[in-house]
Amino acid sequence: METNNDIEDMEEEEEFGFSRNYFLAKELGSSGKKSARKLSEINLVDEQELRAAASNIEPKHEKEVVALMNSYKSLYSKWVFELRCGFGLLMYGFGSKKALIEDFASTALTDYSVVVINGYLQAINIKQVVIALAEVLWDQLKSKRVTSSGNLPKAQQPFNSRSMDDLLAFLNGSEAEDKDCFICVVIHNIDGPALRDSETQQYLAQIAACSCIRIVASIDHVNAPLLWDKKMVHTQFNWCWYHVPTFAPYKVEGMFFPLILAHGGTAQSAKTAAIVLQSLTPNAQSVFRVLAEYQLSHPDEEGMPINNLYTVCRERFLVSSQLTLNSHLTEFKDHELVKTRRHSDGQDCLYIPLTTEALEKLLMEINQ
Repeated sequence: METNNDIEDMEEEEEFGFSRNYFLAKELGSSGKKSARKLSEINLVDEQELRAAASNIEPKHEKEVVALMNSYKSLYSKWVFELRCGFGLLMYGFGSKKALIEDFASTALTDYSVVVINGYLQAINIKQVVIALAEVLWDQLKSKRVTSSGNLPKAQQPFNSRSMDDLLAFLNGSEAEDKDCFICVVIHNIDGPALRDSETQQYLAQIAACSCIRIVASIDHVNAPLLWDKKMVHTQFNWCWYHVPTFAPYKVEGMFFPLILAHGGTAQSAKTAAIVLQSLTPNAQSVFRVLAEYQLSHPDEEGMPINNLYTVCRERFLVSSQLTLNSHLTEFKDHELVKTRRHSDGQDCLYIPLTTEALEKLLMEINQ
């Protein structure tokens, strides 16, 4: 018959045996021959082929997903009510929320101005966003005063020349205190790469705190709530949190990120740039075309001087002033379509960071 002491001795032997085997395995593993293979030796697939294959994957549980999306539509009236009460809406959960939020905005927010920010882009100019909001609010105030009194409001200083503090003060001004007169700012992926730095989040929180602004945003990163402190969450953004998993693929959001085990092909680079250009104005596309044609015809140069670009664009009636050209260039730089480098003579030159082959394919895309 085993005593308690015998049982304890057996347990100690088992623990000792486990520990000994662990260190023996580590010793054998460290003394063994290491593999000479490298990660760089993996045969990567062309990104376009990989994306094409991914797009052909048949979706599953389509009926259930449609039923789930329809169930969210019953919440639309509640969401509008909460926006009117001064709250912001934050959507989280597995799957892309882009289609859901856009459907909500297009069906339930038709009485309000809606500005969309695509946070999944690699670069966003937050001041240009605030300027756009100020211009939308100014148009609302003008139309409101014309209908109520027949008089136009006094001319304002151009928003482009104002500081961020002045723009935020205008958005939060007493002229726009009507609770039912607000601008809804839709932010797809407020935790996106171009928005997740502390300074940008502080500006977004100040925008959300303005009396005439309401935010509808989505997050996908598990640590997204760590972007905000208590004041931002409860006082400025004033979030109402909604768990709305859609199980929808991140097709649009993932387009601007390189795929694992894929190298970016020339055609894919041109296609991505073409998608971005299509979202810009025809004049902006024409300015980009001038720069692309110059780069192709002068392959040995470091880029096109800004003064030369302005001269050509003015001759072709694409821009009326240096300010207009600068606004186009800001858009190009925000989307990483154009970069700047210093010429040997000290001039700033513009160039498109694409290979000659990719640039030729891009021109064919935008000329179609």
